[in-house]
Amino acid sequence: MTGNPGTDLRTDGFADIRINTPAVERRAATLPARRSLKKDHQAAWLLNAVRCIDLTTLAGDDTEDRVARLCAKARQPIAPELLSALGVEGLTTGAVCVYPTMVAAAKRALQGTAIPVASVATGFPAGLMPLDLRLAEIRYAVDQGADEIDIVITRANVLRGDWAALYDELRAMREACGPARMKSILATGDLKSLENVARASHVAMQAGSDWIKTSTGKEGVNATLPVSLVMVRAIRDYRAQTGHIVGFKPAGGLRTAKDAIGWQVMMNEELGRDWLTPNLFRIGASSLLGDIERQISHHVTGRYSAAHRLAIA
Repeated sequence: MTGNPGTDLRTDGFADIRINTPAVERRAATLPARRSLKKDHQAAWLLNAVRCIDLTTLAGDDTEDRVARLCAKARQPIAPELLSALGVEGLTTGAVCVYPTMVAAAKRALQGTAIPVASVATGFPAGLMPLDLRLAEIRYAVDQGADEIDIVITRANVLRGDWAALYDELRAMREACGPARMKSILATGDLKSLENVARASHVAMQAGSDWIKTSTGKEGVNATLPVSLVMVRAIRDYRAQTGHIVGFKPAGGLRTAKDAIGWQVMMNEELGRDWLTPNLFRIGASSLLGDIERQISHHVTGRYSAAHRLAIA
């Protein structure tokens, strides 16, 4: 993936969007049941989900030791004996996601691997800081070695319909990211309507976002399939309009192996197999990996492992 260069702001491409919410909800409700995945097929989809996870710690009591443990799990997300039984080698998570002050610790812990370090920035999770400070935080994270930056938008710009203001701040953030790739967190639980989700998605992509992301994980409502469906269809429309490719990251609320499969089925049905790779699909999660490993253990051994036997993610 070469990245999304963005375009000029063109509101004519999204200003009149109308969304049939009941139809979106019906379509989303059918997705988890559209594929009956059993045994080896289910295990393959779960292992693919692992390589798309942004393994995350965003707690107020994060320490360098906690980040080092998280990075060790990112290097070896599934117990080696389980991977060996499946004939799989070299599996890692898609990235590790931390606060800016923990980027250097993560880079040290991941030295010698190709696992990227993602950093939240721009006053995460609320984003209610002056723009110059938000841009300074991006630059700090990049200077510390962040490969990807997860930024948060100003929700008020969406609620007011001030698309020019939203576009301008995102363009400034994209410039501040420099060589790092940018994920734009829309905080969809705060945006009030699916139309606003769609419009914010288009503005974020036009401004040069490499991924659009549902949530910070801190809102009252985080990733849902209906919201995700609206966002991935915006990605499809943007590609048709511009030829540019943008990735998608659901975050917050994905906790079970069943969730991991449901979102992958959606990506495959709506965007195709090309989006089932870590270049274009990431799952923001901390606890999800534990349930996936438990299901993999059941597939290999025929029984569920006790939680204390699996390394903490």
